[in-house]
Amino acid sequence: MIAPVILVDADACPVKDEIYRVAWRHEVAVKVVSNSRLRVPGHPLIERVVVSDSFDAADDWIAEAANAQSIVVTADILLADRALKAGASVLGPNGKPFTMASIGPAIATRAIMADLRAGGDQIGGPPPFSKADRSQFLQALDTALVRLKRQM
Repeated sequence: MIAPVILVDADACPVKDEIYRVAWRHEVAVKVVSNSRLRVPGHPLIERVVVSDSFDAADDWIAEAANAQSIVVTADILLADRALKAGASVLGPNGKPFTMASIGPAIATRAIMADLRAGGDQIGGPPPFSKADRSQFLQALDTALVRLKRQM
């Protein structure tokens, strides 16, 4: 039996501390993947994975490591798609799950926004990260871990 693991796309992740707290409570390993050396708690469940600074190196590492026993935390829609295809559960930092039903429209919206930006349109970015987002993430991660443990 493979133990569950949380794979974190860490370079711009605003909920790393929340991930650690939930992981410790559930006694689940966390792999914090980044292109640069980030500070992580000195704890046996937390592993820092530093990949090269080449384009998409962290995404590639996470996509290769993702499987049905993993929860991937990322805001990157294309990485979310790859992780879902590998069988992983995927959560955005705001707690919103990516699913096979929602990933297609998310990719399409991403492409439309990129086209608008390329055409010179001034469009805003995502709303500021809030306490409600943080709280929603904590609840979603806890729920995903409980679900994953039940399936094992």
